[in-house]
Amino acid sequence: MQRVSRSLRERAQRIKLLLMDMDGVLTDGRIYYVPDGREGLIETKTFHSRDGLGLRFARQAGLQTGIISGRKSPIVRYRAKELQIDFLREAALDKLMPYEEVLRAAKVRDAEVCYVGDDLVDLPILRRAGLAVGVANGSVWLRKHVHYWTEAPGGGGAVREVVELILQAQGKWKAVLQSYLGQGPRLRAAG
Repeated sequence: MQRVSRSLRERAQRIKLLLMDMDGVLTDGRIYYVPDGREGLIETKTFHSRDGLGLRFARQAGLQTGIISGRKSPIVRYRAKELQIDFLREAALDKLMPYEEVLRAAKVRDAEVCYVGDDLVDLPILRRAGLAVGVANGSVWLRKHVHYWTEAPGGGGAVREVVELILQAQGKWKAVLQSYLGQGPRLRAAG
C-alpha cells in the first residue's frame, strides 16, 4: 500500500460509510452474457474474494456499506445480500439522488463517506465524498478529483485495499490481524 499522508489518514478516520460503484470497482468492469439454454442470455460477473472478505472486515469494524450501480442485475443483488451490504441502489446512471437517499438512511454527512468509483458517472459523488477513491484501472479523468488512487485494479482487490486503509487509520486493523494470529476472536468466514 502507498504511503499515507496525514490529510488522507484524517479523512479515513472520519469514515462511517463505505459506498462503491459495482462494475469496474467490485468487478473488473467486464460483463459476460452466457446462453441460458432457452435462446436467451444470462448476465454474469466475477468478484474477487479479497474484496468480499474486506467488506466483511468493514462491517465487523462498524462501517456501513453500500453499492450504487448504474446497471440492474440479479447477480448484484445476490452478491450484496451475500455480503450483507446495508444499502443497494441499482439502475442509477445519475447517482446523486440515490447517494443523498443513502446518506439520509445511514445518518451520515459527506465527510463521513468513502466512495470508490472508476468512471465519469462517479464524479458527482467523488467530488462530495469525504474520502474519494479511484481504482487503478479507472478512467484517468478521475485522478484529479480523488484523494486516493488504489494500486489494485477494480475487481482485483481494490475495495480490500480501501478497507485496509480506513481500518488502519481508525486503529481497527490490528484487531483484524490479531484474530487470524490466534490472539483475538476469530472472524466469520467470508467470500
